[in-house]
Amino acid sequence: MRLRKGPGKYILALCGAAFLTASCSNARFLEQDGVHYLVSNKVKFTEHTDLATSDITPYIKQEPPSGLKLSRKKRVEYSQELAEASCKSIVDHLEYLGYYKSVVEPLTVYKKNKANVTYFVTPGTRYKISEINYKLPQGSSLEADFLDDVPNVSVKVGDYLSEAALEAETARSVAYLHSKGYYSLNANFYSFEADTLSGPDNAILEMRVNEYTRNQTPSEGRMHEIFTIGDVTFSYPEGLKFHNNILKSLNTIKPGAIYDANEVNTTYSRLSALKVFSGVGIELSEAEDNKVNCAINLIPSKLQGFKVNWESSFNSSGLLGISPQLSYYHKSIFHGGEWLNLAFMGNFQRKFKSNIRSEEFGVSAGLSLPRFLGLPYEYFKGPNVPRTEINASYNYQSRPEYKRHLFSTSYGYSGYILKGLSYQFYPLQLNMVRLNNIDPDFYESISSNPFMKYSYQNHLDAGMGGVLYYTSNTDLVPKTSYHYVRMSLDLSGNMLYLFRGAMKEEPNGQKTIFGTPFSQYVRSEISFGKTWRLGRDNKRALATRLLVGAGLAYGNSSSLPFEKQFYSGGANSLRGWRSRSVGPGDSKLNQVFIIPSQTGDFKLEANIEYRFPVVWKIEGALFAETGNVWTWKSDNPGERLTGEFYKTLAADWGTGVRVDLSFIVLRLDLGFRLHDPARESGYRWVGPMDWFRSDGCALHFGVGYPF
Repeated sequence: MRLRKGPGKYILALCGAAFLTASCSNARFLEQDGVHYLVSNKVKFTEHTDLATSDITPYIKQEPPSGLKLSRKKRVEYSQELAEASCKSIVDHLEYLGYYKSVVEPLTVYKKNKANVTYFVTPGTRYKISEINYKLPQGSSLEADFLDDVPNVSVKVGDYLSEAALEAETARSVAYLHSKGYYSLNANFYSFEADTLSGPDNAILEMRVNEYTRNQTPSEGRMHEIFTIGDVTFSYPEGLKFHNNILKSLNTIKPGAIYDANEVNTTYSRLSALKVFSGVGIELSEAEDNKVNCAINLIPSKLQGFKVNWESSFNSSGLLGISPQLSYYHKSIFHGGEWLNLAFMGNFQRKFKSNIRSEEFGVSAGLSLPRFLGLPYEYFKGPNVPRTEINASYNYQSRPEYKRHLFSTSYGYSGYILKGLSYQFYPLQLNMVRLNNIDPDFYESISSNPFMKYSYQNHLDAGMGGVLYYTSNTDLVPKTSYHYVRMSLDLSGNMLYLFRGAMKEEPNGQKTIFGTPFSQYVRSEISFGKTWRLGRDNKRALATRLLVGAGLAYGNSSSLPFEKQFYSGGANSLRGWRSRSVGPGDSKLNQVFIIPSQTGDFKLEANIEYRFPVVWKIEGALFAETGNVWTWKSDNPGERLTGEFYKTLAADWGTGVRVDLSFIVLRLDLGFRLHDPARESGYRWVGPMDWFRSDGCALHFGVGYPF
């Protein structure tokens, strides 16, 4: 047998005897009367195989309706012809995977007006590659470059012969030789021959790179030569103001250099990452003297706009919370791909029929530069160039117990390491927290607890931090199954601690700078998430998340600053509770705080949510969650993280509605408590009769999925 590859297709030829007779056996159909509607397709293998049913089902030509699509208008009329066509399609695909002379037999069973089809699959013979030979243009530079790459060839002795494997190797080999300057080379110059008569179930494979394509004769062939880059030009609309020196610095396609397809891809990735252009087109054209001219065409995107985010919640105790946010962005504020982001936020909480309220206002500004300040572009060879991040913010909070002012600034870098793997690294993070108008009763209450007292004091927070994030799908609203991992780490006060000898010491032993103690701690958080898209249309989903966080104060601090402590509850956490109203451990709501502010040093949370289509763009959701926060040090054993922490886990369930508008998802969730560790022991499980009573449920409105 000889197996030859032409332009995009492999051709099987006979050598001396009939070979590879792929077949779809006589279909078995029970007698039918009238019209029948397809209800199910099943795939069964008649013998053990490495194949999975998912390898077969995409090649079935007729599918029954799925999910809620069972109305009369959505029914699919069963067709014997399509069932037989499915047989042939499956056999062809099995041959592509290397299973020759396969047999597929459909059995159709009719019941009333319904048809159920089972495809019985008998995979054919597989041939192991016993020897690989290469036939290349003799004495050419391509021969030497190809042979240097032979150790990387993906098809190896001992592998099974298949068109799929040969096609993948062709694409890999072409990409490698394109990186060596062979611009005119493509898959049409490759061919394969397989001799299967030399031994039982074995094949001798010959891989050829010709100087002529499948559609040419040898006399029309020409030597494969190395090309160099000729002219490189940029074009974009005149109305777009952009610094050409930025484009030239990001471009890695240099005139006079040997053509390398990798550099074309690198330039494309760099220019696309600016987010200034909605389209980046790189046109290559062959010129005289083995040169390749490059024309880079840029289509500008919308450069500026506004974003709105909104969260609100209401629980059965009458506490209403609203958190609006408005942000303005500009993608090229200084005409060089510099991102400016201005954000204004608020958080308002009020209890009905009461004067109890809490107000919070914040403003932030962030500037992201498309370069690593201090290092030229030449230091970065790949597609990912780090960006420099400069941020500043001010936050004001007015609570019944105190008023707080928080000033923050940071300097650092962000970028991608690999596709889907991004990072943020801030060697400088600085926070200054000032409290005033402290309620005397509140101050007296926390004075007896040194850990709470240290949490609620003026302090300086100076350190470093970073975030590492990986996702298998970078779409804003992924439509396929995906998973992600997010890790963060903050270190504070260690550099300042080195100079503690020059600082003033307070009576409590804390060192201060200009009368303000500095915080010293380590804090880390990691979350894992996976979402499965279900059904053939991917419109149903099962989303999960596991989150773990821990912080530890040491040295100059006895406890974490309150803005760094962990909390649970809210629109994106345990949705049976209001924000910051869970824990720590089995503790009841601290009456020191008129509006809940329950926090801890350690957090554990697990969430699961099932999403399903309802009508139009509306989705339904069912969810269940468990988690809590705990402390390292507390006089109450139930608040501390111990080996019996599972007894103080909070749990809830709920239902929700989402409106998916493609560019934004609006969400409404109603959560009911199942296990409330703050209740008396023995009465912690919450039954349906208590769900709508005081603190039995919470209603949340949000933008975007909770996880």
